[in-house]
Amino acid sequence: MNKIKQTAGRDQLGEFAPTFARLNDDVLFGEVWSRTKQLSLRDRSFLTITALISQGITDDSLRYHLQTAKNNGITRSEIAEILTQIGFYAGWPKAWAAFRLAKEIWTNDQSENRPFQADFPIGEPNTAYAQYFTGQSYLAPLANGDCVAHNVTFEPSCRNHWHIHHGQRQLLICVAGKGWYQAWGEPAQMMQAGDVIDVPAEVKHWHGAAKDSWFSHIAIMVPKDGASTEWLEPVSDVQYAEIHQHIEE
Repeated sequence: MNKIKQTAGRDQLGEFAPTFARLNDDVLFGEVWSRTKQLSLRDRSFLTITALISQGITDDSLRYHLQTAKNNGITRSEIAEILTQIGFYAGWPKAWAAFRLAKEIWTNDQSENRPFQADFPIGEPNTAYAQYFTGQSYLAPLANGDCVAHNVTFEPSCRNHWHIHHGQRQLLICVAGKGWYQAWGEPAQMMQAGDVIDVPAEVKHWHGAAKDSWFSHIAIMVPKDGASTEWLEPVSDVQYAEIHQHIEE
């Protein structure tokens, strides 16, 4: 994932307390929040808002982290359940105060599962292949046998490493959200619901979510004798950022 950039420390306390500002922006957010190998951004949001509310902190810092939690995939129904649980353990008044902020942020959000309408199951955290992904992904098997199909869901900014399918083609069908596919030496292609990518055998490529959107695609392959997948280097933060910079320009 892209390293999280935070400037609140320097913006508000840069001259008055430069050391605190640096620790806030570069260590807390630049290092701690950017470490997604063990905990996803979604998990970190959950833990952070729980800690803040438990201490009775319901100021702009909680508002910021509630908005971040929504951006990281926590839905309206999930935040309602989280705050209800916190109310029993940390105190009912604290939950009421947090609900006032959460209601503002999640108003008109009708999503019950993810920030997009997913017609296929999202599945479980993709732990078996986590070492080949940057960020958090989820895997839901759809079919096995003569044809193997999985629905793969990526959190915002999540993508798999460069890889090659030796001896077999792969078909990618985007079913929700917005993401990218890129073959080595070629421009990245945006994928949205309904888009289909036919990946020939022996082509080095990667695919994953856009920085501001969840992304879900079905990956279909026909098993063949001797076929294999070769996992290569990660898509660097620089490579990933350049794609979005080009689009924004």
